[in-house]
Amino acid sequence: MSQVTLYTTGWCPFCKRAEALLAAKGVRNIERVFIDAQPERRTEMIARTGRRSVPQIFIGDRHIGGYEDLVAVDREGHLQGLLAACGGTIG
Repeated sequence: MSQVTLYTTGWCPFCKRAEALLAAKGVRNIERVFIDAQPERRTEMIARTGRRSVPQIFIGDRHIGGYEDLVAVDREGHLQGLLAACGGTIG
């Protein structure tokens, strides 16, 4: 199972940007949960995050938030450490 989970849709531009940032940081495996194709997973996402928008990003069990939250964590210099701490997701 991937240590990075991305709740997404097939058309979300911010989801694509989040994936690109994670790939640039060396993430090779992302569990993509397509809430437009699996409505029950949307309910799961809302229960886990309290949010209705995508993307919703988890690194390990830690909820990062959306794309802008991911960028903020990266700018603060914490993203690489979070990825390393969750193990096995960076190459």
